[in-house]
Amino acid sequence: MKNKAVILGSNYYIGLSVLRCLGENGVKTVAMDYSLDGAYGSKSKYCLEKYVTPHYKNETEAFIDYLIDYAGKQEVKPVLYPCHDSYVEVVDAHLDLLKEHYLISQQEQGLWTRLMNKDILHKIAQENGVLVPETVRIGDPDFYERIESEIHYPCIVKPVDSVAFVNHFRKKIFLANNVEELMSAIEKSSAANLEVIVQRIIPGFDDHMHTYDAYLNQDSRVTHYTTCQKFRQYPINFGASVYTGQKNVPVLHEIVSKFLEAIRYKGFGEIEFKKDAETV
Repeated sequence: MKNKAVILGSNYYIGLSVLRCLGENGVKTVAMDYSLDGAYGSKSKYCLEKYVTPHYKNETEAFIDYLIDYAGKQEVKPVLYPCHDSYVEVVDAHLDLLKEHYLISQQEQGLWTRLMNKDILHKIAQENGVLVPETVRIGDPDFYERIESEIHYPCIVKPVDSVAFVNHFRKKIFLANNVEELMSAIEKSSAANLEVIVQRIIPGFDDHMHTYDAYLNQDSRVTHYTTCQKFRQYPINFGASVYTGQKNVPVLHEIVSKFLEAIRYKGFGEIEFKKDAETV
């Protein structure tokens, strides 16, 4: 296989996983990061090339030029894998240009960005009949009354833009146990100019979490998938998987394959679901 795989974000566990999985199957892998400090994936024995690029955010134009220049020196188009939301945003913003030089799974500019927006994703899921947690938006009529009657405490204050929120607060959500904590979380988010929504916490421990991972071809059809059950995540209740087991959950395939195909998604994707401990 002559097409090299260019992995953006080897300082993240997803980047390391992609490097390993592709490398052990004979694909030539290339790690690109704005710094080698903390880029542990680039130290993998499966990483054949590694480069320091301009910063994707602070030097975006130079970063895009760097990617294009690298691709132009290759015998055939490399395959581009943005392995962190920050890289996904930049690649999506310049998708029409980059896909002239790289093979990129997603072909519709803007879809990745819309799906990363938690508020937009919530609405798209509802439009396609996918169940989502009860949600109240800042500024909705009778906001605090609806929190008491529909959401209840404790509840979570979730960012619309997860990347910006995590970069600022170094956490994924705020947990509000009462109205005072809710008001404080909203004030902090507003001061940081970050939009948030408030959602009900679905009852159940980490083992009520399930994931659906799939690959969709260029016709937006699921060709491969797996379902898993989480047992532990970090931080507990609202974090990334640290202990997960593969488990066949047919209903997840029925729900998610229909959803991903309907929105014309392409490439690799993962969606998490949680079983309500009080209703199952």
